[in-house]
Amino acid sequence: MNKVKVAVIGPGNIGSDLMYKIFRSKNLEMGMMAGIVESEGIKRAASLGVPVSTEGVRAVVKEEGIRIAFDATSAAAHLKFNGPALKEAGIVSIDLTPAAIGPYCVPSVNLDALKQEPDINMVTCGGQATIPIVYAVSRVAGAAYAEIVACISSKSAGPGTRANMDEFTETTSKAIEAVGGTDKGKAIIVLNPAEPPLMMTNTIVVRVKDPGVGIGKITESIDAIVAELKEYVPGYRLRVPPVLEGDKLTTIVQVEGQGDFLPNYSGNLDIINAAAVAAAEKIAAGMLRKGGV
Repeated sequence: MNKVKVAVIGPGNIGSDLMYKIFRSKNLEMGMMAGIVESEGIKRAASLGVPVSTEGVRAVVKEEGIRIAFDATSAAAHLKFNGPALKEAGIVSIDLTPAAIGPYCVPSVNLDALKQEPDINMVTCGGQATIPIVYAVSRVAGAAYAEIVACISSKSAGPGTRANMDEFTETTSKAIEAVGGTDKGKAIIVLNPAEPPLMMTNTIVVRVKDPGVGIGKITESIDAIVAELKEYVPGYRLRVPPVLEGDKLTTIVQVEGQGDFLPNYSGNLDIINAAAVAAAEKIAAGMLRKGGV
């Protein structure tokens, strides 16, 4: 069966985990791992038979046959270099940084409307974990305000995550509004240094516009979106079921990683990668149907 050739830009922890997820894909084939230095991630990819380069995005746009590229570098790099270069080359960009050049993508909520976009943004790990819940509440009861607190293990926050902390809160807050459907959104991230490391846990609070809908209908909507999420993030679950007090809806979700390359407690990295691959799978399926690969 034909597959769509893809590249990963950024051979760090996120890029390496992406590579292992792509190996399992029915529609995607690793065409290149690109970085800017001879890193451990570059060496790892080469040892697994993946073409590699230390010329970054320049190598990707020159490589024949690559149709989709995952950018796992930084917001600054995507804004200044990678995003524009990929667009000019006609390569679909799946942006895992908070740069947000293109529209926000949360697969369980809005992927079908974005398949033709040249550059889609995967928001943030906290966004992928919480926006579906906000959306599930909003679509049945409305949402005036939503606040999320993403608590992740300090060990699963690498240099890239730490460098993008300000962008995390800004991008997640905007996406909670734009994709989640709330009038106002706020995002907070907490790095927990506990040992042993804790699983990613997200607290979601929503001020609903129509509490008269009742907790039963809201819970039914949340359960439906959780079932969709679990199709590509098997370790996603409601840790605390939704509780409605007046107009305030509170729930807590937990994300356990699949352990492809990263530890299971790194659910924050796993969920954004799993979402990115799920998006690429659908985009690639469309390419394959059209016979342009």
